[in-house]
Amino acid sequence: MQAPISAFLVHGMGRSPLSMQILAWRLRQAGFRTHCFGYVAAFERFASCRERLLRQIHRHAGAAPFLLAGHSLGSVLIRACLPDLPRPPLACAFMAPPTVASKAARFFRRNPLYRLGTGEIGQRLGEPDFMAALPVPDVPTTIYAGVAGPRGRWSPFGNEDNDGVLGWSEVQLPGARILRIDAMHTFIMNSRIVTADLISTCRQLAGQSA
Repeated sequence: MQAPISAFLVHGMGRSPLSMQILAWRLRQAGFRTHCFGYVAAFERFASCRERLLRQIHRHAGAAPFLLAGHSLGSVLIRACLPDLPRPPLACAFMAPPTVASKAARFFRRNPLYRLGTGEIGQRLGEPDFMAALPVPDVPTTIYAGVAGPRGRWSPFGNEDNDGVLGWSEVQLPGARILRIDAMHTFIMNSRIVTADLISTCRQLAGQSA
């Protein structure tokens, strides 16, 4: 009998592990083991947050295949961990991931309330050099990009597909498979389409049957 796939789930900025509980429950129902990583961007530095995530992965990865799944900033933390993982993951799954210095972060980075609420980690999302230097996964990677955001004359994204926070051009990653999801940025991880695709992809890669 094959060991269950482990899934490490990393939430986005301003959220908590609770935001990943619907996805975690659905994965457990499908036979996965789940590990939710928590952090508070306002009170933690990026480097220490990355180190804690690495320790959790080293502690729980074991010998079974494992998935790394991040929402928004969670995907940035995962990418930063890639060079120091105990072994390559089965796959990476990024939900509404900023892959370049986002327009929103660059716009708000000098705002005192934004700086107070997001700390040093939030500032990093607006730094082009930092975002460009993040490692790109060399394992199968899927990006779930929300496209339910407003478009048109009054939208800050114009006619570009977006999830209300990130535009289509801000979630691209070389070599990654990308799926359009009819969801907004904040709740994309709750999409049943995302869950079903994650499960199907991981089982296929691990050689498991449904």
